[in-house]
Amino acid sequence: MSDQQQPVFTIEKVYVKDLSLEIPNAPQVFLESQAPQVDVQIGSSANPVQDGLYECVLTLTVTAKTGDKTYFLVEVAQAGIFQIRNVPQSDLDPILGIACPNILFPYGREVVADLISRGGFPPVHLAPINFEAVYAQRIQQQAQAGGPKIEIAH
Repeated sequence: MSDQQQPVFTIEKVYVKDLSLEIPNAPQVFLESQAPQVDVQIGSSANPVQDGLYECVLTLTVTAKTGDKTYFLVEVAQAGIFQIRNVPQSDLDPILGIACPNILFPYGREVVADLISRGGFPPVHLAPINFEAVYAQRIQQQAQAGGPKIEIAH
């Protein structure tokens, strides 16, 4: 088999695409004694950049609240550019939906913990995520909705 036909998967660049920290009720929240409830939302998307190059963005949103009082809201868009070539189309979607977010998650997790800590709160360490299960669930939801097979941009 020639080199041109060999599958290629490489990380070209990992970067923070967007970063936000809001502490709307400062300084009062720093005087609270009640521990807030922490909610974590995760999403990912992937789009072609050039022939064989894809940008994958993992969005992590962490909100801490007590009742209707928000302590902090952190949103991190951790991104990467990945070279993916000579891969069947049927394998491309799982690579973009599972492998790329798996690579980006530790970086995003570190940024979230650091940003929350810099905001004056104890860091929040996100638990590992099974992106294979997340991907399978998304496929199942699309099948039940009668929608198309998962697309590259989701």
